[in-house]
Amino acid sequence: MDRAERNRFSTLYVWSLKDGKLHQVTSGWSNEGGPAWDRSGDYLYFLANHEFHPQLSLIEFDFAANRSTGIFALALRKDVKNPFPPESDEVTITKPGAAKEDEATKSKDAKTGDSKTDSKDAAAKDKSAKNEPPKDKDIDFDGIEGRVTPVPLEANNYGGMEAKEGALVYSVDPAPYYGRDAESKVSLRIFTFKERKETTIVDDLSGWVMSRDGSKVLVHQGQAWNVYDATDKGASTKKTVSTAGLMLQRVPEAEWKQIFYEVWRRYRDFFYDPNMHGYDWKAIGERYSQLLPYVAHRSDLNYVMGEMIAELTVQHTYITGGDFAIPPRPHAGLPGARFDVDAASGRYRIARIFAGQNEEDTYRSPLTEVGVDAKVGDYVLAINGEDLTSKDDVYKLLRNAGDFPVELTLNSKPSLTGARQVSYRPVRNESELIYFDWVERNRRRVDELSHGRIGYMHLPDMGEAGISEFIKWYYPQLRKEALLIDDRANGGGNISRMVVTRLTRALLGVDYSRNQATGSPYPESVFIGPKLVLTDGDSASDGDIFPWMFRTAGLGLLVGERTWGGVVGISDHGMLMDGGGVNVPEFGYANAKGEWSVEGHGVDPDIVVDNDAKAVIEGKDPQLERGVAELLKKLDQASPKLPDHAPFPVKLK
Repeated sequence: MDRAERNRFSTLYVWSLKDGKLHQVTSGWSNEGGPAWDRSGDYLYFLANHEFHPQLSLIEFDFAANRSTGIFALALRKDVKNPFPPESDEVTITKPGAAKEDEATKSKDAKTGDSKTDSKDAAAKDKSAKNEPPKDKDIDFDGIEGRVTPVPLEANNYGGMEAKEGALVYSVDPAPYYGRDAESKVSLRIFTFKERKETTIVDDLSGWVMSRDGSKVLVHQGQAWNVYDATDKGASTKKTVSTAGLMLQRVPEAEWKQIFYEVWRRYRDFFYDPNMHGYDWKAIGERYSQLLPYVAHRSDLNYVMGEMIAELTVQHTYITGGDFAIPPRPHAGLPGARFDVDAASGRYRIARIFAGQNEEDTYRSPLTEVGVDAKVGDYVLAINGEDLTSKDDVYKLLRNAGDFPVELTLNSKPSLTGARQVSYRPVRNESELIYFDWVERNRRRVDELSHGRIGYMHLPDMGEAGISEFIKWYYPQLRKEALLIDDRANGGGNISRMVVTRLTRALLGVDYSRNQATGSPYPESVFIGPKLVLTDGDSASDGDIFPWMFRTAGLGLLVGERTWGGVVGISDHGMLMDGGGVNVPEFGYANAKGEWSVEGHGVDPDIVVDNDAKAVIEGKDPQLERGVAELLKKLDQASPKLPDHAPFPVKLK
């Protein structure tokens, strides 16, 4: 078994039946796990992170540990041999004719002996040996941590592993990314000891299991289950397990009852507070179970379970999915624009085109792409050849057009005479364009109010979008005098520590070179000016933790409104039996003194500013404006900057 230690590394332990004790068998100096017993009983194979040559970041001088896992063999006794001893490169030279003499001798021996009897005896002995139960083999725990031999494979991102006679079977994962697919797919591979060769059995899989005798692997690929030989020839032995005609007799009421109690048990066993916030969890479960006879649909069950776990008064208690279908929405062919109606002509006009940022596909704006001749004020006379008037809903003609180019008939006047045809690649959702427009408007406003002295960035969440936006906006603004970080409407995630770590860097020195006008700070990605964070009631989860940590680290003021107040981290422990999900708040957050913090209350700003409806309707943003004003005050007191270039030393004596 592998067990997490206080240093957060996983260490391997073996429980001994002989003495009834748990023995640590690996060092604990790296993450060690994924154990697989050698079938001969001589070795324990395991995975451990022992490769310390990381990837380098291209945006700052920093590293990311990747492909750091190796496979190792642990000798279980002192008399066990090295499983991968050095290979000799010597060759045996025989005299001419020696091979023929040897063959002749063998032929003569075969003629004089009873080959049939010998072969029968050998087969009988082999069969007898195979049928004999394996003998018990003790483990010598004395000094076992030092009896480790690397399997001769390059370090990689190894996943599950199984050992079979003369080989190891394991999966290899690609490097993970935030917000994009990896360069490769998960692959299943086999390493044969005799040849010391790695062979790919299959690529692109989501799960696998090896047969008990080690001869086959069952692999989940897409929607299919395929069987391969667990050999280096396995790729050519694919056989699909047919599920045609596979039927299941379901009793929904019985499933719903099982799911209800499964959710109840998960909270009982994994909720971060074993005292269940002081509530009688057994009594709560019994009370809500009385509603089960009235559940008529999976959504009813979700409602009942949601009400049950809401009794604990904690955030992140999500109940999702289940065995019911939601019809797919039609994909509209959206242009990234807004329309208004010209009452005089009864025609639509383009009222606004979102600028977007076509360098990034996320913010691609269809009508601004090169070659698309569309302008604000143009009349839209037809869509895909169908006449459009103000009596029609413009989006009705765009429905189900999201997967194909859309053709607009445009003109500067409400007439088909002289009209032109324009084709664009639509987007299915315009929310990213609306978001980018809001961010750009805020950035320009901060720039205007501060005369270019203050930088601005918004963190939409603490996940893939948040880390992308941080990288995008933080580094180009490192030399701004101050930085305003907008945490409003932050949907949470888990990257706040990455952001805070960079914001807490301090200037330790400066590097000068002859051909560089200004010095380079050490570390190079340090922001030396004052910083400030905007918050509101939708700054949630890790978006709560970020402003709390920002202030705890002494980085600056918080301006705005109190945050959401939900910081107990969650896990799901796998799907429910019908594919639904449940999250259990399992990791309670506390401050550096060990006191519960933020949960159920949120983070109070240092300066409370309400974005009232009247101001917002008028196009104002009181919170942002106050944030700029506070940073300008800081800059009036002192504007941190890199020191002037030091005089070059004169060392002539």
